Amino acid sequence: MKRILQTMLLLSVFALYLTACGNTGAESPAVGAASKTEIVYGKSQGPYTELFEAAIVPILENQGYTLKGVDFSDLLTADIALNDGEVDVNVEQHTAYAENFNANNSGDLVPISPIPTVPAGIYSATHSSLEEVGEGAKIAVPNDASNTARAYALLQKIGWVKLNPEVELSAVTQDDIVENPKNLEFVEMKSLTIPAAIQDFDYVVITGSIVYNAGIDPSTALATEDIQEHLVLQVVVKEGNKSTPWAQAIVDAYHSNEFKEYLEKNNDGLWWVPEELQ
Repeated sequence: MKRILQTMLLLSVFALYLTACGNTGAESPAVGAASKTEIVYGKSQGPYTELFEAAIVPILENQGYTLKGVDFSDLLTADIALNDGEVDVNVEQHTAYAENFNANNSGDLVPISPIPTVPAGIYSATHSSLEEVGEGAKIAVPNDASNTARAYALLQKIGWVKLNPEVELSAVTQDDIVENPKNLEFVEMKSLTIPAAIQDFDYVVITGSIVYNAGIDPSTALATEDIQEHLVLQVVVKEGNKSTPWAQAIVDAYHSNEFKEYLEKNNDGLWWVPEELQ
């Protein structure tokens, strides 16, 4: 009986040892996360990724980080990959889009720093001024919720419509237009398709990244939006990563003197720069 008890005691001690080893192993990923040196970013064709690669990546590389880009054809797919942990960060969206993604996809994406933004503008292939707008003019606007709202906010800014003042500008829809004195016709369509269809409309509202990708000269905009806080482009990560050293390194790079100097040399009027980055 004594030997049996001794054996059981030894087995219990051994089990506790294995448990302790298991706990030590479970903690190792956290240590790895803290010492992470490779940053994987979602990459798309547009000004924000290009700015990140041209100005921010060199700063991070000088600090010892390795950067790897993964291509995505659209922002929704890029956000799904970010939310699933397949990439660490992207720089392609504003707060309104991230919040909309979270609400519709059980996401936990958070903005951690504003970045320079290309304003949305109103353009025309057939009119040279806003004063030429006529009765029943046909206007194309983006059809995704956050950019639809900014389009109608821009149309209110130039005096073509009046929106319900009880609805936040970040959430307005066509149904919130309370005055449309020229009976303008609004056609909501995918942002990517608007530049190719510009000849079919009197005026079109095009967001900044689409202007850039379509090769449109931003100086030809007949009017540009007043960028509201929720429409400023952001560095976006998963909430659990927002305090990691690598995420803070990205934030610091956008706030660095090196980045300010880059913008001073390379901003030809395309970029609206948030005050805290100036």
